[in-house]
Amino acid sequence: MSNPSILILPGDGIGPEVMAEVRKVIDWYGAKRDLAFDVSEDLVGGAAYDKHGVPLADETMAKAQEVDAVLLGAVGGPKYDVLDFSVKPERGLLRLRKEMDLFANLRPAQCFDALADFSSLKKEVVAGLDIMIVRELTSGVYFGEPRGIFEEGNERVGINTQRYTESEIERAARAAFELAMKRNKKLCSMEKANVMESGILWREVVTRVGEEYPEVELSHMYADNGAMQLVRAPKQFDVIVTDNLFGDILSDCAAMLTGSLGMLPSASLGAPMANGRPKAMYEPVHGSAPDIAGQGKANPIACILSFAMALRYSFDQGDEATRLETAIEKVLADGVRTADLMGPEGGTPVSTSEMGDKIIEALDASL
Repeated sequence: MSNPSILILPGDGIGPEVMAEVRKVIDWYGAKRDLAFDVSEDLVGGAAYDKHGVPLADETMAKAQEVDAVLLGAVGGPKYDVLDFSVKPERGLLRLRKEMDLFANLRPAQCFDALADFSSLKKEVVAGLDIMIVRELTSGVYFGEPRGIFEEGNERVGINTQRYTESEIERAARAAFELAMKRNKKLCSMEKANVMESGILWREVVTRVGEEYPEVELSHMYADNGAMQLVRAPKQFDVIVTDNLFGDILSDCAAMLTGSLGMLPSASLGAPMANGRPKAMYEPVHGSAPDIAGQGKANPIACILSFAMALRYSFDQGDEATRLETAIEKVLADGVRTADLMGPEGGTPVSTSEMGDKIIEALDASL
């Protein structure tokens, strides 16, 4: 039986640095847990544009369709700001999401005890926080037509269209309900049904799907109120499901409750393949951070936690995912800190690669 396959796309900025630490963890699992993966690597974003003139080559897209999981670092940077919109680095990421049909984006926001003081909110508000946002990822205003900048009379007008079909809403809702069943059986759906027809349809479809999950406590909330509630009392939530635009905004809001974007992973899941595994791409929430690229300052934990999500959702290795997450928690509890995590109380400062080494040490200690 062949090993599970992973395509690594480090991307731009700090992407290659943080992905190098993920490679250490992957190698550790092969050597110490008899859990080997067939790993290949390719280009995406600005790195792909520099070589191929496009942010994602067709050959790379074909590879992504064939593997069991894609691990992506980050894309973009100031040097690409002058490019035409159609070839900006971010278009490579959007193409992966769209053509792989990765319709459910899972973004956890978990506050490790050792980092509760790093949040801009009071410690008692965020300590123990563990929520999951399920964002619909392949439709909505980012993909709807018509779109563009047009001449209208004597001025220009920018148009983007919010569009959802019942089936697009239903599959995102079902993914959220299934996740809620494995957690605390509590789901909040967020939209703007008070002012948007797409929000009315969203609420109707989610409610209908909810009838199939009577054990799940379903609530509805307008997305603007949801943003306020995330800041006011975030622990009232367990799983949140929402559309593409609101999910983009709300997940970043939830991310900062935990104190650092460098800590947050994500998973983008699609329909099951022939082997039963969902098409999947895993990536940290943070960007390419070109201002610190190549300096060993980047925090690799979000990228490593993204691999933990791959272990759990793509490779049915929940226990090993927990092992990795526990190792990271131990390293943080020991006061090991990359630059973004250094606070007034101090700690042991480490570089990107040193953080990866510490996590490997903690994994060794878990055996």
